[in-house]
Amino acid sequence: MTILRRKYTPPQLAAEYGISPDKVVAWIISGELKAIDASSNRGSPRPRYLIDRADIEAFEQARAVNPPTPKIKRRRRRRDTEVKQYF
Repeated sequence: MTILRRKYTPPQLAAEYGISPDKVVAWIISGELKAIDASSNRGSPRPRYLIDRADIEAFEQARAVNPPTPKIKRRRRRRDTEVKQYF
């Protein structure tokens, strides 16, 4: 039975996704993934990011891949292979 956490750290989320924690931090810095800074000094050089489960779900929905629409193949017109001679 899996316990559903309410807050995740970047290494915990990275382990769940199977990626590097640096990638999760990059998403936070770019603004794609919302997080809070739980460090004691706001704006410290070593922030302690905590990510809410609702923000993870919103991030996953924003990054969801939609299946591509099938392209309609159009037939090419054949060129005349005859050589036309003009006199």
